[in-house]
Amino acid sequence: MKKEKICYGLIGFGGMGTWHTQILERVPQVEIAGIYDIREDRRRQAQKLGFAVYETEEELLCDSAVDIVLIATPNDSHKPIAIRAMKKGRHVISEKPVTLSSSDLNEMIQTAQQTGRFLTVHQNRRWDEDFLTVKRIFEEQPLGRIFRIESRVHGSRGIPGDWRGTKEHGGGMVLDWGVHLLDQILCLTGQRKLKTVYASLTNVTNQIVDDGFTAVLRFEDGLEVLVETGTNNFISLPRWYVLGENGTAVIRDWELNGEMIQASGKDESDVMPVKTAAGLTKTMAPRRDDTIRRMELPHVSGDIADFHRNAADVLLHGAQPAVRMEQAARVMRLMEAVFCSAKENQAVPFE
Repeated sequence: MKKEKICYGLIGFGGMGTWHTQILERVPQVEIAGIYDIREDRRRQAQKLGFAVYETEEELLCDSAVDIVLIATPNDSHKPIAIRAMKKGRHVISEKPVTLSSSDLNEMIQTAQQTGRFLTVHQNRRWDEDFLTVKRIFEEQPLGRIFRIESRVHGSRGIPGDWRGTKEHGGGMVLDWGVHLLDQILCLTGQRKLKTVYASLTNVTNQIVDDGFTAVLRFEDGLEVLVETGTNNFISLPRWYVLGENGTAVIRDWELNGEMIQASGKDESDVMPVKTAAGLTKTMAPRRDDTIRRMELPHVSGDIADFHRNAADVLLHGAQPAVRMEQAARVMRLMEAVFCSAKENQAVPFE
């Protein structure tokens, strides 16, 4: 008899594990068999919320009801748990980053191939509406050929005071936020070859791991992308800034506050200079209103639950995975290139 639902076993019931249970409530193809967390207080919390609880990881992995294991633990534990799960016959969804190095990821992929298990990574910010809006602008090109994109996430509270501030657990902003932002850019640019990476790291609030980074990515067709994360920015720059030959788009925040300004096509030959403190300038004079069009941003809806709907469709109906492991491997190599460039203080070749 063909299965109608996929049964999840969750390992890790911190912030992300709890968030996953809320998302999974909206996916009728999925049910939760139970939860395991290494901490007794988190297991008690899961029990209070009505979930079945396993007392050990082994108990969860040996439960024949569990089809797929969702790993929501600190970064350094993703690989060993995933390999144990696949060897027990379970499919695996890992939180991002899927692991800490390309060599570790290759070992995970080899285990998936040897066991015939499905392995994917939860790159949830592919469904962010700000990203999907930029993706539509990039694809439809209402601003003409896009030659530069800036993607930033800024905060002012430093790194959270948990494992994210420790090197041994895979902390730092490249692995925490860079994995999202870099994945978005590689999804956006598709098959374009990324030629060079130039990056720098910051250690303002944390001397152990990077608390911010800036990376400049140069693609073979001339596209330049700046990706930046900061945790000591008390005034945030826009989430997205997109420059095209015939206009500019700005998205200021996750609520999609912003606009597009497009050249109207009318020649502006009679530019009136503006006066600055040190003299006149025509070059930086603002455009007249009759030579530009102000446009609203396109709105593209996104639903993070689509990630889990896809995982269920992969296992129930043989659908193509939304997040493929070759994509995860490319993101991992790019994060390694960011670290390498920052260490060597020079641009490094990528593809």
